[in-house]
Amino acid sequence: MFVRTAAIVAALTLTVTGCTGTESASGPGTEGRIAFLDYGDFGGGSNPQANYNPYLDATRLGATEYLFEQLVAYDSYGCQAKPWLATQWTWTDPQTLVWKLRDGVTWNDGKPFTAEDVTFTYDMLKQHKALDVKGIWRYLSAVETTDPKTVTMRFTQPGAAAFTLFGEIKIVPKHVWSTVADPVTYTNAEKPVGTGPFTVKAFNPQQLTLGRNASYWQADKVKVDELRFHKADGGGQIDQLKLSRGEYDTNAMFVPDIKKAYVDRDPANNKYWYPSGGSISVYLNLTKAPFNDTAFRKALVPAFNRQEIVDKAQLGYVKPASQTGLVVPGQAEWLPKDLPNQGVAGYDPAKADADLTAAGYPKNGAGKRVGKDGKPIAFSFRVPGSWTDWVQAQRIIVANLNALGFTVRAETPTPEAYENDRAIGNYDAVLGVHGGSCNMFRNFQEPLASDQSAPIGKKAVSNFVRWNDPHTDQLIATLRTATDESAQKAAVADLTKVMVDQVPVIPLWYGAKWFQYRTAKATGWPNEQDPYAGPSDNLLIVTHLQPAGTPAK
Repeated sequence: MFVRTAAIVAALTLTVTGCTGTESASGPGTEGRIAFLDYGDFGGGSNPQANYNPYLDATRLGATEYLFEQLVAYDSYGCQAKPWLATQWTWTDPQTLVWKLRDGVTWNDGKPFTAEDVTFTYDMLKQHKALDVKGIWRYLSAVETTDPKTVTMRFTQPGAAAFTLFGEIKIVPKHVWSTVADPVTYTNAEKPVGTGPFTVKAFNPQQLTLGRNASYWQADKVKVDELRFHKADGGGQIDQLKLSRGEYDTNAMFVPDIKKAYVDRDPANNKYWYPSGGSISVYLNLTKAPFNDTAFRKALVPAFNRQEIVDKAQLGYVKPASQTGLVVPGQAEWLPKDLPNQGVAGYDPAKADADLTAAGYPKNGAGKRVGKDGKPIAFSFRVPGSWTDWVQAQRIIVANLNALGFTVRAETPTPEAYENDRAIGNYDAVLGVHGGSCNMFRNFQEPLASDQSAPIGKKAVSNFVRWNDPHTDQLIATLRTATDESAQKAAVADLTKVMVDQVPVIPLWYGAKWFQYRTAKATGWPNEQDPYAGPSDNLLIVTHLQPAGTPAK
């Protein structure tokens, strides 16, 4: 949801404490590189300490994203796996995955990177379950070194559904971590050793500075000498002011009226791109009439004014969502080729009215929509009362439904009550979020698989609408086991047809991934015209940046 912030006070005075010794004015770096780039927050909680253990999500510092690398790097916008520490991977059968590792990679202490480091890393996660935050050992049965440049992974079941996780598991050096008494409490604070493009240069609770790793295996692509991260203030107001002044080269925050507060301050250099995330959707309780009628649900698809929700409730920052459940245009290649408008439905209340009547839900003499029992249809629509953007969206949704003759009550419980009631099925209609990741299996399994549901009164895992369809389950099972991309795309295309033809949920808009950037010092940031990566794909981005003024390649 949006960060709720008060207006920025014009007279706000900013004092930044730093003791890295590198707070010089911007200028060209060594050999035509960028001297430094200023980034936003570096994590670590409210009282950050030096912690470069990449598996301690709650307390680690953001430096780990630049210190350690993984076998593959995902372009999270287009959902493409890029060779990284591994140059290729092959499924020899649905339960066996063989990785070929890159030559010429060294740790920043000069030691060579080998298959033993990969095997050690995964075995360490197996032995210390607290470190396996991605749950990779739910799927693996063994990880073996075949030769110094080959790793073989064996799965307890077909493993394709777990593949995207390999883009998130950071590989650590065996020669360092094998000497650690307890990896679960190890902060790795002193000169952390990684294969990544940067090393830790300086740290204090206000600023984290990383220096370029000259021995990095693709150092020729890293055109930045330093990255400087700054601790965010609690309410966001100081950070918003610093962003508007151009003090950050990139950040990721919600800003009211981004054009006025940021872009208009320096139109030549201040840019933003808010690519789409998960689908915010209408969840109807499918155990109740009339929501259990496919024709009723399908008639509702054009009933919602998605563009008005985008403009008024989401400040124009996002886009209407596709009924398919996929994020378009980034995931468009997974769609059926003959689908109009990539599955994004327009607002057509006249069609909704006609389709509802044709489905057996006419209006009575008083203009009220009635069910097949002849009684007026009345139900509640709930969103958390403190989520102001959802409350504004709720007003539009309820107005759209009431205009069709329904009697809809807007309810705004606490977030805790909302989440609990949605999980146990104690609702008529609510909003929910699903999809948005590059794991197509999870994108459909979580909202639609029957094994993610539960009887009314029991907490469902994630299938809160209680969709129960054997054909859907079969397609999800196929997607779980398919190692070939063409087979995966065929299953996804069929699942999008389930979404369009049977309407288990009704997507309205996409959640935004906030991303602001400046081109005064660096160009080559991902954007709508060149969406080579998502905003969080740090390794892809930092190896793509060029000094401002560099001719385009």
